[in-house]
Amino acid sequence: MSITPQEMPTKNKPIRDVAYEKIKHAILTGELPAGERIIETVYAEKLHISRTPLREAFRRLEQEGLVKYEVRRGVIVRAFTVDDVEEIYTIRNALMMLIIPSIIERVNDQDIEDLKKILNTMDISQAEGDADKLAVQNRIFHRRMEQISDKKRILRVIDSQEEYIKMFSAMAIASIVTRTTAHQEHHEMLGLLVDRNGQELASLMSHHLADSKATCLNMLAQRQSTLAAQQGKDR
Repeated sequence: MSITPQEMPTKNKPIRDVAYEKIKHAILTGELPAGERIIETVYAEKLHISRTPLREAFRRLEQEGLVKYEVRRGVIVRAFTVDDVEEIYTIRNALMMLIIPSIIERVNDQDIEDLKKILNTMDISQAEGDADKLAVQNRIFHRRMEQISDKKRILRVIDSQEEYIKMFSAMAIASIVTRTTAHQEHHEMLGLLVDRNGQELASLMSHHLADSKATCLNMLAQRQSTLAAQQGKDR
């Protein structure tokens, strides 16, 4: 895990929290892949911290289901499951349904203009087939729409799921490059915002997220198949 001393604790944040955030980020971005063993002494040295705050970070990661303890192996990065994907998308869809009425009520001309500009950059990335840029822009678009609601408590819950949302969005985004209907749906969302049509926006959003979930589940199945095949070769 490529972490430099300069990236580590500041006086404003406990060491255990920084360690937790760094390791969590590495897991969610795939830098620490499923099945990877996290050796305590090695990572304490890499993070330039003692083993005590590292163990506290591991306990927190275990509570979130990102790592697990195995006898004689120690801390292992846990593979994401179908249930994980189902749960995250269920949460996200439920939260979006809660804030869409407020989005429709509060949306103004500046919001519309901002979303149009984001869509313009997404159109370019879509045309160029640049999945990496499109993944970032896709999340910026959705985040900008969410912020219109001004539902601070709900937005904080969404923020708590942000790393998972980004990861699953990145898993799905490559298909969006070829599945042009998914990108077209962003334009349709903007049109519904302009028309203040909350009912149709909610329906389209649910469909959009359901397609994204299906893509993630398909990719997850492919990864699990590849991992199982690799483990079979290693035996």
